[in-house]
Amino acid sequence: MLKRGHSVGFLGYREHHGGGAEALRLAGPDNKTKQYDDGVLRKRTQVETDVLAREKAAHELADALPKEISTIPTIDLFLPEALKDAVFVGHLVTDLDSVGGAIGAAALYNGKAALASEINSETAFALEEWGVAKPPTIEEVLKENPDAKICLVDHQQTSQMNPAINPDNVVGVIDHHALQSKTIVTDRPIYIDIRPWGSMSTIISHTFLTHHKRPSVGVAGMLLCAILSDTLNLQGPTTTEWDRLMVATLSEIAAVDDIQFLASQQFKAKSKELAGLSAHGLVNGDQKCFSFATETFTGDVGFAVVETTDDAVIIDRLDELLPEIVACKMEKNLSALFLAVVNIVELKGTLLLCGPSELSMAKAAFPDCKVNDAHTMMDLGSRVSRKKDYIPEITKAVKAGWKRPVKRGVSVVDMEALGKLEVDPTDYQRITRRGSVLAVKAGQRFTVDDD
Repeated sequence: MLKRGHSVGFLGYREHHGGGAEALRLAGPDNKTKQYDDGVLRKRTQVETDVLAREKAAHELADALPKEISTIPTIDLFLPEALKDAVFVGHLVTDLDSVGGAIGAAALYNGKAALASEINSETAFALEEWGVAKPPTIEEVLKENPDAKICLVDHQQTSQMNPAINPDNVVGVIDHHALQSKTIVTDRPIYIDIRPWGSMSTIISHTFLTHHKRPSVGVAGMLLCAILSDTLNLQGPTTTEWDRLMVATLSEIAAVDDIQFLASQQFKAKSKELAGLSAHGLVNGDQKCFSFATETFTGDVGFAVVETTDDAVIIDRLDELLPEIVACKMEKNLSALFLAVVNIVELKGTLLLCGPSELSMAKAAFPDCKVNDAHTMMDLGSRVSRKKDYIPEITKAVKAGWKRPVKRGVSVVDMEALGKLEVDPTDYQRITRRGSVLAVKAGQRFTVDDD
């Protein structure tokens, strides 16, 4: 369970710093890093940087809301009457944004949340984390009230709509996706709120604020997790300024001190179901960056971790993951970037190596570990913790005089040759890199040169 901050003053907002309190507590000498007790410096993650940049605005927004969760009748007059008492339901193969957004919308518009299909592991984590009851299925709701008013959230295409829903009963759509084929058609005007933001839950969060209504801690937490999920911890290409501001504000309301810890715990829950995660999502989901400055090496080293019960599923995607690791490394201007695949059942780790620098550093840090013939994977044995097993050994190797090899491998290609990230218009979490010169062709495999 995530530790909550202790309130000081009016709900203690200053103490939470928009979710960046822990990052400030461990601030390094340049105020852009986190310094741990053992002296290791880690660069602040994107989500930590984003919330701290907006902590003042987040505090002011949260501070301006009424102290009570309930609202006065005059505020309700400004909310669309069509959505009052409606059932809010997301799309089939439902995700956290669909469920969190439905829960938030039901609280905002005095309605009821429902599930279009069974929840995934990430959504289950969020519900448990925030103590929110799992909504009933739409079939159960309609069995009790067949003529219930329906508001579609996080979708508007009939192909994604639960077949139990009668389109004639749809009174609203709240969404953030493009209008494409099979968009619902109605015989009468309905309420529409579609905004080009990174998450549907950002829309609900923004509407809470504009209508001067305070979400409960549980609802705020669900909306927060949903935004982090759909924007890939504010790193995805669909992320907007509104997503960043709402994450900081919801962190204040939900009393979150360590936004990065919440994001990493949520990603671990998501990683239990790997089929829906793109290579981009896996590489960036739980990635931290560590800064080094010695006589032989000065630079930043990224270290991503994927925890799973079936590491073979990830390793089978090696030729898809390695080019993405290289691309991410170059885009973030890192000296090295690792991805460790950890089997949490068998308690074993495998390190993916995307280039000569990674291979050389891994050999220096883990000299007794075996590397495969292609020099792209290292068997880490029982080492499974980034904090206890990986970073301390890498730090020792760097301090012992490690320096980058002359060879850089494919890390020297032009940035323009990395291709572009394309977002699935129906699922913003599905991000694919197209047109990269690093993509492995059929019948070939990714290899790394060894000095």
